Amino acid sequence: MGHKLSKITLAVLSLGTLGFAQHSLAQETETESEQDVEVIEVSGIRASLASALNEKRFQNNLVEVIEAEDIGKLPDQNLAEVLENITGIQITREAGVGTGVQIRGTDANRTEINGVSTVGSGTGRSGIDFEDVSASIIAGLEVTKSPDAKTIEGSVGGTINLKTIRPLQLTEQLLSFRVQGENSSLTTDSGLQPRFSGTYGDNWENDHGKFGVVISGSYAEQDVTAFRPRADRDNLIASDSGVASAQSFDFLPIQFFVQDYDNFEYETKNFVGSFEWAPNDDTRFFFDAVINDQERLQESSRVQASGVSALNDISVPDSYETINFGSLGGTDLGSIQAALTGVIPVNLDNDDDDPNLRLSSDTNSRVTESNIFRLGGEWTGDKWFVSAEVASSSSDTTTPSFNTTLNFINPNAPIDAGGANDNSVPFEYDLTGGSLAFGIASGADYAPTTAQLLDPYNVVLRDVNIGRDTTENFEDAFRTDFTYFLDTMITSVDFGYRYSKAGSKREDISSSVGLRTMEDSPRGDLFSELLVAGPDNFNDADGRDLYVKDFLIIDPELVASDPDGVLETLQAAMTEHGSTASISAPTSSSSGFFDIEEETHALYAQANFEYEMFRGNFGVRYLETEVTSVGNSITVDDEGNELVSQVTTTGDYDFVLPRVNIVADVADDVVLRFGAGKDIRRPDFDDLSTSVTFSTSPNPNVAIGNPNLTPEEVISYDLAAEWYFAEGSVVSVGIFHKTRKDLHVEQIVSPYEDPVTGYRDLTDPCEGGGIFNPIADINVFGPDLGTGICVGTETKVNDSGETTQKGIEFAVQYDLAGFEEELGWASGFGVLANYTIQEFSGGEAENSATSRASSVFAATTGDDDIEVSAVQGLLNLSENAYNVTVYYEKFGLSARMRYTWREAYRTDDFGSTSSFPWGFPAVQADRGQLNASVNYDVNENLNVGIEAVNITKSDVEQYCVNDGALLCFQGLTDRRITVGASYRF
Repeated sequence: MGHKLSKITLAVLSLGTLGFAQHSLAQETETESEQDVEVIEVSGIRASLASALNEKRFQNNLVEVIEAEDIGKLPDQNLAEVLENITGIQITREAGVGTGVQIRGTDANRTEINGVSTVGSGTGRSGIDFEDVSASIIAGLEVTKSPDAKTIEGSVGGTINLKTIRPLQLTEQLLSFRVQGENSSLTTDSGLQPRFSGTYGDNWENDHGKFGVVISGSYAEQDVTAFRPRADRDNLIASDSGVASAQSFDFLPIQFFVQDYDNFEYETKNFVGSFEWAPNDDTRFFFDAVINDQERLQESSRVQASGVSALNDISVPDSYETINFGSLGGTDLGSIQAALTGVIPVNLDNDDDDPNLRLSSDTNSRVTESNIFRLGGEWTGDKWFVSAEVASSSSDTTTPSFNTTLNFINPNAPIDAGGANDNSVPFEYDLTGGSLAFGIASGADYAPTTAQLLDPYNVVLRDVNIGRDTTENFEDAFRTDFTYFLDTMITSVDFGYRYSKAGSKREDISSSVGLRTMEDSPRGDLFSELLVAGPDNFNDADGRDLYVKDFLIIDPELVASDPDGVLETLQAAMTEHGSTASISAPTSSSSGFFDIEEETHALYAQANFEYEMFRGNFGVRYLETEVTSVGNSITVDDEGNELVSQVTTTGDYDFVLPRVNIVADVADDVVLRFGAGKDIRRPDFDDLSTSVTFSTSPNPNVAIGNPNLTPEEVISYDLAAEWYFAEGSVVSVGIFHKTRKDLHVEQIVSPYEDPVTGYRDLTDPCEGGGIFNPIADINVFGPDLGTGICVGTETKVNDSGETTQKGIEFAVQYDLAGFEEELGWASGFGVLANYTIQEFSGGEAENSATSRASSVFAATTGDDDIEVSAVQGLLNLSENAYNVTVYYEKFGLSARMRYTWREAYRTDDFGSTSSFPWGFPAVQADRGQLNASVNYDVNENLNVGIEAVNITKSDVEQYCVNDGALLCFQGLTDRRITVGASYRF
């Protein structure tokens, strides 16, 4: 007769047969008496942890494994956040959603699906974007930290392999469906965002062999919101300057304010199909298809207090705070006072159009279609194993955008005498408590009323920027692998060949119009049907009282649904107004085009050994790569016409990559590991391109590629010890050391700005640094209106110095299920925890202070000739990080709570731009996040649950120069709650 075992008992008894997480455990028990057999299935946290731990334990190299506790139930909804559970992995987030993964402090990693290389939506090398793949279609994942010769080259930190269900491993028919709804705490949209996923799988046998099929699909909508206030205080009012605002001490005045409301709406469709056929016990053929379709719509708004710096000479703060810049590059930078609270008034004698209120609506989308196809087969003989496969990965991305900017024309202040389309509005600010809060000074002279702020007549059109950039990425590959089995200490020999062709093609398609005069700018009453009030809940995150809540923007939802109609309405308004400008349809930019392809041949050979307590492998991988790059060379003839000609450049390189892994099973429950190997990291495609894309704004740096950029080289060593002291439990400690050569670092050259006027060079060439941007708005960086100004540049270069990464990883996993008699209900608890400490040293590539920052540092140090520079180091590296997970599973209840923390790190993601304020990467402060989930088995088939992400609504804080120095940016993130149910037939 059939009998049921407890979930943990069955998991322990069946550790060796756990094939994959979605169907964690299913087996038939057969007795000598031919009794009836009952299929017993176990899923849940314990089964998945036990399976993953078992897989890790018997690997011959250092691999971390996570498996789903049930169909579509990885620990988190987002794959980046799933990976955050692994020791040595930290993630970066955009508007609270995990988007980037750092393995052992580096972004230079690879992502595969079922062992096939993936490509992303951008021009990077790390593979598919984690936000593009629903965790519901993934059965498990593994992270290879110590590669063997078989492992495809291209990773510094590790290789992530996402695994789907294999049909022939199913022991019974699989049919599951899941429905969920998610709510964001900061969104202005009400209701739940839907998520649906389902999986069907089965296999059968007939005269032609055994067949199996699995089909998984998911549909998800997500609404993610973040509030991002920014305050710039990067200028100097010297005590001896003689200006009206001068004090008896030097201080940093307010330069700029931004109230950024970011809203991203995701619609993601994922499909996975797998078909397998085994005509006999020795042969298997397979075909996999992974199809992802995602649209990410951004409906964001920005409120700017622009031209604030023009009032520095007369605006006196009400209070100050002391900023200690700390030490940088071996130089003690000292301290200075900085504006903390105050009012920036309207002073018509000083300036009749500053400060002004500027309102932007950012309607950007990213539409990505990615496909992965894999076809292959394998044969196993007495002495041989042979496999071959062809695979194709592609990602086609279009980024339609329609961004508009309005200027508020304050009816209480005179129009600018020079005819500009902005005028003065008083502002107040209060940066106490780290709130970076500002708003309209309602009690000050010339302050507008709420009705005036929401009157369409009081706004004028300033900018319209339309884009439709495209990026096409692909990688096609063929590989064949052979294994010859031996009856010696060398148990087998692996060797194989892989050919791949990868490429990236980018088209910069855009148009823009900038209106700078009242003569050219139509008032909002001519296009009032497009205007809506902007979001007024900027205080929902932190309860602030001071913010701009009454303003108009062009309706982003209307722009997204009918961009042609919006364009037509705006053009009609300009025509009726009598504007001399017009809005043109987007066209391809010759300077922004590139088409880069690579062909790689790779060979490897590897010996696998086992002798007494030792096992492992040693081998070598050899590769040759040829690079062909097509770009445009642009010159101007005597009449000013642009002459475009295509330029093709070629290059090649080869590497020998030795790798070794040794495992010692020193006791039944103790495993020691050693790994050593060499790998490379190829440059991102856009970093190789010589194409240049200019912005209409003078603030963003211009990215300039470097065709001479070479791959990074990394030599890694790993030493680890694992003690499996109880069933489903482990304590481990590991040491890693990486030596990197030719590290890819960002070299930024800032334009010179006069420390008194703030003006930049307006002519080409830019002798003081940077590059001349012919279409950028001069704005406050020159004495007159117009376009054409020197802006900063950023270029990737190879660091000429050698760099070192090293660290220690600790992990513990413990389950109390073995103490059921002693603890009763409390035996349902378990804990996982890990801690990573790492450091980075070396390198010679330096960042230098901007001209404005140098003036400040001269005042803080008393050294007028000071030159401050510092080695850039590795971005996104936290020296300390940990996470702790406590779970409970008993009586049909499954609960999990995880707290993740990472220490401060330097980043180039500053505010809404990728730039280095003050000339140095910003520092993102320490941050922790608490996630939790609770699920309950109503019966054997039905499960209901609730999940919460960012329960404590942990904010992001960024500091300029050094951690804890000058607070310049915040990200106020949301809390997301998901409720749902799943049913297994």
